[in-house]
Amino acid sequence: MKTIFLGLLFAAFALSSCNSVRVYSDYDKKVSFAPYKTYAFFKSGIDKAEISDLDKRRILRSIEQHMTTKGYTLSEKPDFLINFFTKERQQTSVSQFGYGWGWGWSPWMWGGTSVNSYPEGSLYIDIVDAKNNELVWQGEGVGALTRDSERKDAVFDEFVSRILSQFPPDAKKTEKAESNYP
Repeated sequence: MKTIFLGLLFAAFALSSCNSVRVYSDYDKKVSFAPYKTYAFFKSGIDKAEISDLDKRRILRSIEQHMTTKGYTLSEKPDFLINFFTKERQQTSVSQFGYGWGWGWSPWMWGGTSVNSYPEGSLYIDIVDAKNNELVWQGEGVGALTRDSERKDAVFDEFVSRILSQFPPDAKKTEKAESNYP
């Protein structure tokens, strides 16, 4: 019974790990983000994103919502520009499991292999200084995608939310992290 429980727990963990969004970010350490108050979308860059116009609008709405929540204002004369682009690839996960009594292979033991294929995508959000036209921050989210149109809003919002949770970079955390290096 304990073996079955552990197997089910492992399977649940493996399946849930496919749904999480992994996030990474990088930024120019010499840039102060405090003066940034207004933004605009970099339309010519966003137009090049290789996704449907419906998905572009989902991402734009989510970015706008999260930037407003952070106190930034959409403007005709922005302090910074927001661009995004995407990548998609097919991922395959293979899980093996076995259950039974005693040691070794026997008639009372069973197991199997589970193969799961799913689309995985990366969403990159760029913050570009409007005056210098230089990239100052980039966030990337990587995770499982869905083809289910009922769930797409939630999936894209999770990507955007998790990525923008790292913007603007916290100067105190950065100073502390840098002070830990010799």
